[in-house]
Amino acid sequence: MPAVGGIATTGGKEYPGNLTPFVTVTCVVAAMGGLIFGYDIGISGGVTTMESFLKKFFPSVYRQKEEDATKNQYCQYDSQKLTMFTSSLYLAALVASLVASVVTRRFGRKLSMLFGGLLFCSGAIINGAAKAVWMLILGRMLLGFGIGFANQAVPLYLSEMAPYKFRGALNIGFQLSITIGILVANILNYFFAKIKGGWGWRLSLGGAVVPALIITVGSLVLPDTPNSMIERGQNHEAREKLRRIRGVDDVDEEFNDLVAASEESQKVENPWRNLLQRKYRPHLTMAIMIPFFQQLTGINVIMFYAPVLFETIGFKSDASLMSAVITGCVNVGATMVSIYGVDKWGRRFLFLEGGTQMLICQAVVTAAIGAKFGVKGMPGDLPKWYAIVVVLFICIYVAGFAWSWGPLGWLVPSEIFPLEIRSAAQSINVSVNMIFTFLIAQVFLTMLCHLKFGLFLFFAFFVLVMSVFVYFFIPETKGIPIEEMSQVWKSHWYWSRYVTDEDFPYRGGVEMGKNGRAVKAV
Repeated sequence: MPAVGGIATTGGKEYPGNLTPFVTVTCVVAAMGGLIFGYDIGISGGVTTMESFLKKFFPSVYRQKEEDATKNQYCQYDSQKLTMFTSSLYLAALVASLVASVVTRRFGRKLSMLFGGLLFCSGAIINGAAKAVWMLILGRMLLGFGIGFANQAVPLYLSEMAPYKFRGALNIGFQLSITIGILVANILNYFFAKIKGGWGWRLSLGGAVVPALIITVGSLVLPDTPNSMIERGQNHEAREKLRRIRGVDDVDEEFNDLVAASEESQKVENPWRNLLQRKYRPHLTMAIMIPFFQQLTGINVIMFYAPVLFETIGFKSDASLMSAVITGCVNVGATMVSIYGVDKWGRRFLFLEGGTQMLICQAVVTAAIGAKFGVKGMPGDLPKWYAIVVVLFICIYVAGFAWSWGPLGWLVPSEIFPLEIRSAAQSINVSVNMIFTFLIAQVFLTMLCHLKFGLFLFFAFFVLVMSVFVYFFIPETKGIPIEEMSQVWKSHWYWSRYVTDEDFPYRGGVEMGKNGRAVKAV
C-alpha cells in the first residue's frame, strides 16, 4: 500500500490513562459546538421553500415559482439574491476563522467557543426579528462569525482533551452534533411550515438561539486543555488538569512531551510564515485539500437545498421537507457508525469506502433524474416508485459521506498539526472549508439551472479524484499520540522527502516500520 498502512495495536508510545467520565462529559459538552453549524445548514434550505418567507423577502422568486414564469424545474429557484441569503454566512465565517486563530492561540480554546456562541446568538435574534433583506444578511453574517470561532476551537479542543486511543470517536462527536443540528432543523422546518399565518420561518431562524446558548454556557463551565495551558505558561495547573483528565497520577511522560512541544512552538514567531517551510508541506497540503474535497463531495448541495432539491424533482412542499428529515436521520445514524469504527477500522478505510459509495450513488441519481427530467426539466407526473428510488440513493449517498468525509474532514486536520502551527493551520482548514462552502452555496442553483442533471456528475468527478488522493497521500493516523504524529510523515512513501528526523527529532516514542506499522522503540 502506498501510504502508511496501519498501526499495530501493541507497542509504540502508550501514555497511561483512561476514558474517564470527566473527559467524556467534557468532550460531549464541547462537541455541542457543532450544533450551531448543523442547525444553520439544515434551517436555511427549509426556510427558503416557505411561501410566506419568499413572499416577504424574495417576491420575484415566489412569482417565478408560483406563476410558472418558467416551466423548467431546474431553474425555478435560480436567484443570486436568494443564494446570497444562504451563503453570506460563510464569507463571515472565513473572516472570523482568521481572527479566531489568534484568540485560540493566545487566550485558549474556551474563549473562542464563548465568542462563537455569543455572536451566533446575536445573529439568531436579528434573523428571527427580520423586517427586511438587509437584516437577514446582517444576521447571517453574525451567525457566520460565530461559526468561524466555534469551528476553529472545538475540533482542536476535542483532539487535545481526548486520550489518543479514543481521539477519533470523541472528536467525531463534533460531526455528530452537526448532523443532529441538521436533523433538528429539518424537523422544525417541517412543523413550522404548517403554522397558520405564515410566521413559522421566524421560529425556524430564531430557534438558532437555543444551540447558541448551549455552546455559550458550555464554554463557561468547560476546563481548558492542558496543551493550551502549557502554551500560556500555566505548567503546574496543566499537570494537575492532565491528571484529572487521564484519571491517573503518572502523567509525567505525556506532560513532558506536551511541554517539549510547547517549547518548540514558543520558538516560532510567526506560525503563518512557518507554515510555508518545507517540513510543514504535508500539513499545509492537508489543511487545504481535505476541506476543499469535503465540500466538493456535493454534500452541502444536498443538506442546504434538500427541500428545494426534492421539490425540484417533483415532490410537493410537505413531501420535500419530509424527505429532508429522512436524510437527516440517515446522517445521524451513519455518523454513529463512524464513531464506532474510526478507532477500530482506521481513517483510510472509512475515507475509501465512503468515497466508493458516494460515487456509485451519484451515478445512479444522475441517471434517474436525467431519464425523467431530460435537459428541458419538464418531467410530467412522477411515479411513486421513482421518488422512492431517488430518495433511497440520496440516503445511501448521505450515509457514505456521514461515516467518511463528514467526520474525518474535521478529525484528520485537527490531529495532524504540530502545536507550533496548530492554530494557524486549523484556521486555514476552516477558511478553505468556508470559502468553498460559500462558492458552492452561491453558484449551486445557477449550476443546477445550466448543468441540469449533469451537476451530480460534476461532483462525482471530484469524489473520484479525492479517493485517489486519499489512497496515495493520506497516511493512517489511528492510534498515534497527537504529539508523535510527525512519525507518520517521516515514514510515508511521498511525504518523507519533505519531513526528516532533523525536522522532528525522535523522542523515543512511536517508530514506524518499513511497512508503515508502529513498532515499539527499543
